[in-house]
Amino acid sequence: MILKPSFVAILASLASVEVANAWFRLPCAQPMVQERIDPIIAPGQISQHLHSIHGGNSFSKDMTYNSARQSTCTSCAIAQDLSNYWTPTLYFKDPNNGQFTKVPNGGLLVYYQNRGSADVSNGGKGLKAFPAGFRMITGDPKKRSKKYAEGLGTQAELAERAIKSSCLRYGSGNTGYDFYGFPTTDCEAGLNARLHMPACWDGVNLDSADHKSHTAYLSMLDNGDCPSTHPVPLMKLFYEITWDLSSFSSRWKGKPWPFVYSNSDPTGYGWHGDFFNGWDIPTLQNAIDHCNSTPDQQAGVIQACPYFTIIPSATNSACRAKTTEIVESIDGPMAKLPGCNPLQYGPGDATLYSTSSCPN
Repeated sequence: MILKPSFVAILASLASVEVANAWFRLPCAQPMVQERIDPIIAPGQISQHLHSIHGGNSFSKDMTYNSARQSTCTSCAIAQDLSNYWTPTLYFKDPNNGQFTKVPNGGLLVYYQNRGSADVSNGGKGLKAFPAGFRMITGDPKKRSKKYAEGLGTQAELAERAIKSSCLRYGSGNTGYDFYGFPTTDCEAGLNARLHMPACWDGVNLDSADHKSHTAYLSMLDNGDCPSTHPVPLMKLFYEITWDLSSFSSRWKGKPWPFVYSNSDPTGYGWHGDFFNGWDIPTLQNAIDHCNSTPDQQAGVIQACPYFTIIPSATNSACRAKTTEIVESIDGPMAKLPGCNPLQYGPGDATLYSTSSCPN
């Protein structure tokens, strides 16, 4: 398979990401479907904004762990993982005519990381596989500004620190940089949008009313301890999507940053991600327990774990959702974002409108 420019950027960006002790890297092809569905936040409904969705093709607004396990294909590389991973979608707002056009990306890269004091490699008793029915989110689609001093260490500050991305500029003669929100320059090699998921679970609830309280972040975000309230240590998920900005560069040269997320977000602070577990759980637990010893395993090479069946890239790239639950224009150019998402600049939290309550 010929790699898309943005997926090449993902691979090249590995050198800029801290991958020491990264347990394995799961590549997922281009989105399996892009639609306004979110079975965590809005089960059984059409959701508020557009998502780019990867993973098993049973994804639906009514999905369960059992239905996820009925997927007939996945857009990710491990056959035993029928989970779904999703984020908002990036759009270009043309500064000349105000029209929105969807920005391409070359796929999602999910790092499954053995972080924290509970991991065997750090002298702990070991990490646990995600249980059946488990789901979690990170980030806040309403957020439009930074609120906490970095390093404070509270769960709220850790959640904010979990959403930090990188402007890739290699090959352009310019220096890349990390940032909160959106960058201030073109990112010639791609906008590498990143997020950390919580890695601690309360051991009881598969979900919670705010879809966050049943989980917690490690005390140092990327390492450290689980709080006593959330004593069950999990694999830590880290998402990367590299959005390919190159085809738009000439259209905004000398003008302010023109890209927005589909959740009415022109600031970037509302970047967020969701995970819905669809793993074959014994496979994941066996891999956690037995696939972190050889050099290739410790380097994150999924082919080095004998419990995994690796799907050829041509096969997972062809995986598409069994059903499309809402048909609407999403590619552009178009006058507005899908759903009711008038841009909201902050700095206060945005209001998330439904189509029935959309302001004129």
